[in-house]
Amino acid sequence: MTTTPAAAPQISFEVETTVPTTHGTFAFRAYRDLVTGADHIAVVATRPDGSAPGGGALVRVHSECLTGEAFGSLKCECGPQLDAALNIIHEQGGVVVYLRGHEGRGIGLVDKLRAYRLQEDGYDTLDANLALGLPADSRQYGAAADILRDLGIDEIRLLSNNPEKRRQLVEHGIVVSELVPLVVGVGADNEGYLDTKRDRMGHQLPGHLPSDG
Repeated sequence: MTTTPAAAPQISFEVETTVPTTHGTFAFRAYRDLVTGADHIAVVATRPDGSAPGGGALVRVHSECLTGEAFGSLKCECGPQLDAALNIIHEQGGVVVYLRGHEGRGIGLVDKLRAYRLQEDGYDTLDANLALGLPADSRQYGAAADILRDLGIDEIRLLSNNPEKRRQLVEHGIVVSELVPLVVGVGADNEGYLDTKRDRMGHQLPGHLPSDG
């Protein structure tokens, strides 16, 4: 009887170091994406008892968002989501897998700003991408699955509202036992963006979004 060889990992581990942050002290593990060339980070917190995350670990797979994280853009909730995820895993143990090259759901920074400009003319976030001849969402999560496997994690509780993220991780062999909601950073400037996520992209968000403002 023959077996199909396992696919080669999409990532290579590069270095681990300890980094103190405003959210707590974490192990940062850097990976090189062998397909895209991007550098990704696994931010790893121990459990409160001091042990490493294991089966059923709490995990946030987070897409890079320069505008929301570095500049505090109110057009999305990415900055508050990252902050909240880091706080949660520091308290409970777990991992934030930070994927670079995912800006604007994978279209890149310049095209993301082009899409923002179209939104000023009344396009929603999905139709703005399509009007530019770009996919609504081109993000892939194979690298995240390989990073989790490198950490010895094959079963997770996924800190996300996005069922597509769950679907892809499962497709890549990660057991997702639960989708844990993360509804933060809601305000007047991003309600339409979040409505589009819920109504047109299937994100699991409440019908009435609680504003932080």
